[in-house]
Amino acid sequence: MGYFFPLVLIFLPLKTEKPLINKTLLFVIAHKDFKDEEYQVPRNIFERLGAKVTVASSDTGIAVGTRGLKVKIDTLISQIDTFDFDGLVFVGGMGAKEYWDSEVAHRIAKSAARNGKVIAAICIAPVILARAGVLRWKEATVWASPKTKHILKQEKIEYIPRPVVVSEKIVTANGPIAAKQFGEEIVRLLLKENESSNTESKGSGVQN
Repeated sequence: MGYFFPLVLIFLPLKTEKPLINKTLLFVIAHKDFKDEEYQVPRNIFERLGAKVTVASSDTGIAVGTRGLKVKIDTLISQIDTFDFDGLVFVGGMGAKEYWDSEVAHRIAKSAARNGKVIAAICIAPVILARAGVLRWKEATVWASPKTKHILKQEKIEYIPRPVVVSEKIVTANGPIAAKQFGEEIVRLLLKENESSNTESKGSGVQN
């Protein structure tokens, strides 16, 4: 005589496919001649994981990349409050030079650092962070030229000749070839924030 065992299906909670669903990132791009890949590759990574992205520039309308990519600008950098964002990303390309000595860009970078945000810059954009003072006594990389390396040295920053360098909550990368790794390192820091937040919530007895 055979025995019949009822089939019991057990559904285990799956790990969310959108781990950045609660995160918002701010991209700062030049209105002309930002580097297409350095914008598009990280943005695709963030949005695929559920993050919301806002794009800021020095002017409204449509920004145009070095390869012709057109991006609608959401807000002016002069109107940014970094408290509203979890991460700040400065995109490179020759157009990024407009922010090297921009007091507004420096203010944004300092505010993000002060509020403990994840900050990132790629290609020549790490110079913005250098001149804002948020990289002082830290390690960083940059699109290597005698000028960019001199600026880092001048600002008391240790230049590391690697594609991507992470120093505390700041990610720097040296150009478009590193765009994917750049985006992934930013994600790693944001997920680390999530883990810390969850640990604190459990420790305090607070349920999400």
